Amino acid sequence: MNRNNLRRKLTDDAKCKSETRTSTIGPQSEDWITVYERVHTHAFGTPLRVMDHGKGMRVWDVDGNEYLDFLAGIAVNSLGYAHPKWVSALRDQAGKVAHVSNYFASVPQIELAEKLLEIAGAPGGSRVYFANSGAEANEAAIKMARLYGRSLAEDNAENSEQTVRIIALTQAFHGRTMGALSATWKPSIRESFEPLLPAVEFVEAGDLSALGAAFDKENDKNAGPVAAVMVELIQGEAGVRPLDPEYVKGVRRLCDEYRALLIVDEVQTGIGRTGQWFAFQRDDLSGGINPDIITFAKGVAGGFPMGGMIAFGKPLASLFSHGLHGSTFAGGPLAASAGLATLRTIEEEKLLGNAEDRGQQLRKAVISCGNPLFVSVRGRGLLDAIELSHPCAHAAMEWALDHGLIVNAVARDALRLAPPLIASAADVREAVSILSRVPVDLPDD
Repeated sequence: MNRNNLRRKLTDDAKCKSETRTSTIGPQSEDWITVYERVHTHAFGTPLRVMDHGKGMRVWDVDGNEYLDFLAGIAVNSLGYAHPKWVSALRDQAGKVAHVSNYFASVPQIELAEKLLEIAGAPGGSRVYFANSGAEANEAAIKMARLYGRSLAEDNAENSEQTVRIIALTQAFHGRTMGALSATWKPSIRESFEPLLPAVEFVEAGDLSALGAAFDKENDKNAGPVAAVMVELIQGEAGVRPLDPEYVKGVRRLCDEYRALLIVDEVQTGIGRTGQWFAFQRDDLSGGINPDIITFAKGVAGGFPMGGMIAFGKPLASLFSHGLHGSTFAGGPLAASAGLATLRTIEEEKLLGNAEDRGQQLRKAVISCGNPLFVSVRGRGLLDAIELSHPCAHAAMEWALDHGLIVNAVARDALRLAPPLIASAADVREAVSILSRVPVDLPDD
């Protein structure tokens, strides 16, 4: 559709235009956003721009405006945009077969599962389950925990009729599907859908005594056993807040004592984002513990929809018997090929080390840039947040966007930085140069 025809088509839609849009948005983005608001639900709000194409660390909108992306589609585009190895893998696979039903397997699917077990350091007998997103991956983990919990209930005759419990942390975010939402803390996105899954309880993140008290409820005949504790080693949607590794070690100890599973949600932290393949492999995040289940998504296929779960050890992995869980598109040949290309490129281009080095450079540069708006910076690898002196994060995000830098307001007083793993030292310098000029007197959110 050419622009003149588009404008004629939009005559009846003008009233849909957002009054809060920034003044520098281009006319073609304006026009397409008007159509968007007419045909989409408002679940995601009004788009800030309409994007057209990307290359490397940069993306262009439909008006030709260029942006340095320091968000990577929220930790998704591990290799940036249009990486030639990734594009080639998808093109080649699309020319062979794009989809097979789950009556069959494909070589990329099998090879990717092998590679994931390898990089996770999973013991013999461990298994991968593929999904299409992080929420679906966490749904699978919750279902596996429920299956595991049945054996705990059966071992305790007094509590055998009680629903097994799953414990999550305050500030947790595990997704928006019904099961994952049940383990997501934020009341504003939970309340409209209650009642959610029963027997999902929240304890204060970082408070080991609160977790111990939750386990102690097992002595109450009205409380079922705890099947699992779900944690994010960095609580991304809470403002990129790492857990204390000593606390994580304590969680592992309590899980062992009470025979509960420890599920580590690596949806945002996994696939090199923190400078290791998975955050649990960093002692300064996990305290050196090993999980029972990890979930992954976002960066695993470099922008192609994919997620999954790794169950560590044969006894646990065998709980998913034939027909108990599944998904039409999970682990499809295209997604698996994209995943293999992503993991191989991360290895070949030494992007784990780059994530660690560029992350250290970024944090030091932000602190030393002299912007009085910036109080501190926290994170690991290339998953970071800048804490602001007052709650103006959305205004700061829009100012940065107007000046060619993509970041996001992860909290009212924090900006999240999660660039592609290919970020160079020059990219970091350019991003910080823009950030250093964000005005301190922006309006509060």
